[in-house]
Amino acid sequence: MGGARARLVPETAGAELAAVCDVWEERGLKLQKELGCEYIRDYDEMLARDDIDVVGVFTPSGMHAEFSRKALEAGKHCFSTKPMDIAVEACDAVIKTAEDTGLVFAVDFGSRYNAVNHQIRDAIQSGAVGKIILGDLRIKWFRSQDYYDIGYPEGWRRRRATEGGSLANQAVHYLDLLQWWLGPVDTVYGARGTYGHDIETEDATAGMLRFSSGAVGMVMTTTCSFPDLGSTCEITGSTGTIGWQDQEITRFTAAKVEGVGVGGRPQYVLPENAPTPEAVELSADDFSAPEDLPANIIEDMVAAINGGKPVQCDGYEGRKTVALFNAVYESSDTGQPVKVS
Repeated sequence: MGGARARLVPETAGAELAAVCDVWEERGLKLQKELGCEYIRDYDEMLARDDIDVVGVFTPSGMHAEFSRKALEAGKHCFSTKPMDIAVEACDAVIKTAEDTGLVFAVDFGSRYNAVNHQIRDAIQSGAVGKIILGDLRIKWFRSQDYYDIGYPEGWRRRRATEGGSLANQAVHYLDLLQWWLGPVDTVYGARGTYGHDIETEDATAGMLRFSSGAVGMVMTTTCSFPDLGSTCEITGSTGTIGWQDQEITRFTAAKVEGVGVGGRPQYVLPENAPTPEAVELSADDFSAPEDLPANIIEDMVAAINGGKPVQCDGYEGRKTVALFNAVYESSDTGQPVKVS
């Protein structure tokens, strides 16, 4: 992931790649040769450089906040790959440091750079499918044991100290989307387990959500699904449904409504002798996404630092998913509903 983001820097106006930092020397030297930048093995040495303005953090998940905070303390703007960390308290420390220094901090959730996801948010907020009732998210991926065993340090994905599991790692992109679309989550009830891998973390989780709006939700995640079935989400409103799979809208249908009846319930247009309302196919093109939406985290940071624009996901937003998956895990451990805080 870090290498992929490094490759974006030379392609982005207003950005220049000064160095890559990696304790895995072979990988760092390979990127140095490919991208024509400097390779530095020691993180503190890199932070001491005056010619570096922005640092991107791509460590194991449980180290994201520590490395982000150190970058901010060194006077560098900073962004971290997802999740912001695996501990809420660590996220809070980063947020405070960003506030104290006045520097830009962002979390790299790639889905927030997709215009379609902004159009879905606008559609929901404008009432295109009525009052939101239900949101269900299903992440059914496949990961082999090798995926957990490799890496640097070796096996970091299978250890609880450095990784969270299928909900905190694979599903966190879409957990971010769900709460960004439907608003804050108030209470969760969760269950998790390890079924198909030799790891300390979970490889399957289910969570029931109660949103602050009163809507309910369901999240199911696993890395045991063969074949890999991807990521799907369905948003059910009082007058329609939005279906989404792997960054594309698969259904955008609403019932034809002619007004509001008793108790605020919609009055549907019923075709003659038909028991169900007439369906209307909606288009995402009728809903808005920012005209200046950055294409990726590098463009986002350049616009924030040089132009003063807000990043797509700041520390306050990034913290939300960490609080959410930790609440699901706590509920699983205690067998009780948990309020998200």
